Amino acid sequence: MTEEREMTAPMTSVGTEVGQSLNNFTDTIIPESERYFKPSDEEIFEAQVQYEREMFAQQMPDLMQTVSMPELYEMVYPGKPPVIDHFLYPGTYLFVGVPKVGKSFMMAQIAYHVSSGTPMWQYAVRKGTVLYLALEDDYRRLQERLYRMFGTETTPNLFFSVASKSLNDGLLEQLDSFLHEHPDTVLMIIDTLQKVREAEGDTYSYAKDYDIIAGLKAFADRTGICLILVHHTRKQKSNDSFDRISGTNGLLGAADGAFTMYKSKRSDGDATIEVSGKDQPDKKFMLTRNKETLCWDFKSERSSDYAEPPEPVLEAIGGFINAENPKWTGTATELIETLALDIKPNALSLKLNINAGKLYNLYFIQYSNKRTHKGRQITFCYDENHPIVVELEAEIIESNDDEFDEEALQCEPMEGHPNMNVCYIRGNGTGKDLSEMTPEEYANFIATSY
Repeated sequence: MTEEREMTAPMTSVGTEVGQSLNNFTDTIIPESERYFKPSDEEIFEAQVQYEREMFAQQMPDLMQTVSMPELYEMVYPGKPPVIDHFLYPGTYLFVGVPKVGKSFMMAQIAYHVSSGTPMWQYAVRKGTVLYLALEDDYRRLQERLYRMFGTETTPNLFFSVASKSLNDGLLEQLDSFLHEHPDTVLMIIDTLQKVREAEGDTYSYAKDYDIIAGLKAFADRTGICLILVHHTRKQKSNDSFDRISGTNGLLGAADGAFTMYKSKRSDGDATIEVSGKDQPDKKFMLTRNKETLCWDFKSERSSDYAEPPEPVLEAIGGFINAENPKWTGTATELIETLALDIKPNALSLKLNINAGKLYNLYFIQYSNKRTHKGRQITFCYDENHPIVVELEAEIIESNDDEFDEEALQCEPMEGHPNMNVCYIRGNGTGKDLSEMTPEEYANFIATSY
């Protein structure tokens, strides 16, 4: 540590050049409410290094910005809640298939369920606004298709456009404008990718394909949305369905993942969707076409054999933080004592930093940490505003006369599972089951449910 400080210290000249003195530096970095606490030498040193790096970056903007491995481990990246549980996540994805395989019907189905918040198949959905660029359709055809699929059930959170600018002419600016008007947007669909890259011409290369997807991915990552790019497959056969994506490997290389949709025969009523992504396991979804609505109904799912090994620390925290105990704050040492964990405090802090996303995705627990005069404080918060799947038991429905009938619960039934419902619950604060609530508590529960 001494050697590192001596190596870093000469950078103070940058601060001197811009008129900053290190003598009053601690007054700058310590909040007013904590100024009467004397910071440790380590805290002062860390603040100096951070300040010097920021000043250096301002003076030398062309130099490469780097982080060390310890600094990287100190960063906390929150989890990305799925858009459709076990199926669709934030990021940029290709959705490919041969013409007329049913891609546009699948896009309409995904868009409707996300925008309305109703579960798709047996999977819970994160409700939000959806923009669907149906660039190979017109509004008349869209109207007919949607009415055939969903009847008179509509959702105000689903928006369509049959024309847009190309990537070269300002498409990303158009998407940014839509996000500005609809900040709750969680999903955008571009059907098809070829329609927004037409200005690129007919010549393709790995570099050009990669740049196209990289630009779209940067937009999706910056905004936190899910972006689906509908695309076609090439005619050549391949044992790997992802090798049949039209264009070069640059498309898939830059994307977060891809869906390939195919049939054994064009006339088949069944289809398979294969999924491969950077942040999700490979899966296959077997579907069948509903002859009346033309929606895709779920038949079965097949996942890869690989499963991540259990993480005892996360499991212990998941059992500790829940709706009945929604918040906890303390040091790593205190958490170790509370949960009787066999791990050192420093190692626990790093493990939590690295697994913050997994902790949320598995247990809906938001994790953060900050340095205080008492040391580094850990905070866990249970997110009560997530979709949960509940099974309605007969004794709950029949209890308290008619107060707990299925209709009054305002839960959406799950397709293919008549005894299962999805409720979007804003925490009722009682920590009670439905059958244990008083009429007043139940009324408040319904009023704060969505």
